[in-house]
Amino acid sequence: MAISVIPYTPDHAVPWDQFVRQHPHGSPFHLTAWMDSIVETFGMPSVARLAVEDGRIRAVLPLFFIRNLLSGRALLSSPYAVYGGVLADSGESRAAMADHLRDLGASLGVQYIELRNAWPEQCLGFAPVSRYVTFTQALAADEAKILEAIPRKTRRMVRIALQQPFTSRPAGSDEAFWDLYSRNLRRLGTPCFPRRHFENLRRCFGDQMEIREVVLDGKVVAAVLNFFFRDQILPYYGASDPAFNQFAPNNFMYFDLMRLSAARGVRLFDFGRSRMDSGSHDFKSHWGMQVRELPYEMLLVKRQSLPHYSPDNPHFLWAIRAWQHVPLPLTRIIGPWLLKLVP
Repeated sequence: MAISVIPYTPDHAVPWDQFVRQHPHGSPFHLTAWMDSIVETFGMPSVARLAVEDGRIRAVLPLFFIRNLLSGRALLSSPYAVYGGVLADSGESRAAMADHLRDLGASLGVQYIELRNAWPEQCLGFAPVSRYVTFTQALAADEAKILEAIPRKTRRMVRIALQQPFTSRPAGSDEAFWDLYSRNLRRLGTPCFPRRHFENLRRCFGDQMEIREVVLDGKVVAAVLNFFFRDQILPYYGASDPAFNQFAPNNFMYFDLMRLSAARGVRLFDFGRSRMDSGSHDFKSHWGMQVRELPYEMLLVKRQSLPHYSPDNPHFLWAIRAWQHVPLPLTRIIGPWLLKLVP
């Protein structure tokens, strides 16, 4: 039978997730848990697709229809995620998905289609977007070996942090994390997610997600939201209180996460995406991890040039600086609305 591409329905949820977990390039952002949370938090319509042949899944694509004043109409895989794109079991099924996307983009009248691929094997031959890299590190089972693998300068900061009376614990709620994270984003001049985003992630992912807090003298000074996927951990949203920077809470938090993860059998630490030449990129590059460029790509449908909505766009600098002076309570109200413009 020929390969056909069909819309995703909830009846496909179990085989879809099985396919994602078995695919070498699968990620938490390909799971139905991520798709469900985006729909519930932001109300964005999912137009996910799967390629099937004789009742068997051959490819999956988490996909959302975006429509706002900034980007116009667009298709995106996947909103607010660092990884996305097609997971296919062959070049044939990948080609079927590419052909379908061209037709779908034209029928919906979108400006462009963006695929946030993590690996070159996912690419469909659309226009490449070279803007981001990702950092990963294989974890040794022994804590001392994990420390040895960290470059000297960062290792010294980790040792300084380990001399402090830090402790870590799973968060019982997202209250402390939300407070730190929303404050951190305001300092960076970035709109914050609504609190219900993290509540929905916790509900949709269950024990595949955990918020971990770093505590000093009874106060939560850093926190990070992590995803667990196969033998990997992805610290995805993190923040710390700058008043405690002299004690290096971030260094403690990530090293502590590495050693705890290794002890529970995790073998890959995925430090996630960073924009090239950003502060985040500079921090992560000092941990001695493997750096890989992310082969994002776009298909231009009605647009004539590639859009650029990331914070390094010079046109956004005035907005970033202005946002840093907006009162915190107001950023928590307005931020989620603004965030819908740049998914």
